Amino acid sequence: MTDTATAPAPTTPISVRMGFVKFVVQDLEKMRSFYERAFGLVVAQTIDLPDILELVMRRPGEEAGFSLILYWPKSGGDVAVGTAHGPLGLYVRDVDAAYAHAVKEGAAPFREPWDTEAMRVAFVLDPEGRELELISMRR
Repeated sequence: MTDTATAPAPTTPISVRMGFVKFVVQDLEKMRSFYERAFGLVVAQTIDLPDILELVMRRPGEEAGFSLILYWPKSGGDVAVGTAHGPLGLYVRDVDAAYAHAVKEGAAPFREPWDTEAMRVAFVLDPEGRELELISMRR
């Protein structure tokens, strides 16, 4: 007996673009202030619903594109950073300066700047312990 199953029909890929990453935060004002001071992000939109408050943060002047959303449950409760994710990657012009500035503004040093063949990299933790990877690509 021969196998008469047919190959699956080709499909058209779904169009997708990256939109945002959302951090559930314990202290919304502290985290907003940190991301404003350390990385120059601004609140582009506020979403105020009965149970939650979200701040959509972007680079100044950007109406669309990738966003960092700070999500705060109004009921409070404990927020814990888990282990089932990697860092948020942030491209910067000068890793050393960005690292020093972020630490000055409240980040915890996690891994000091170092070089790889293709980039310079450093890691900090935001005030609630989320890992941020600072990257400057070599030209």
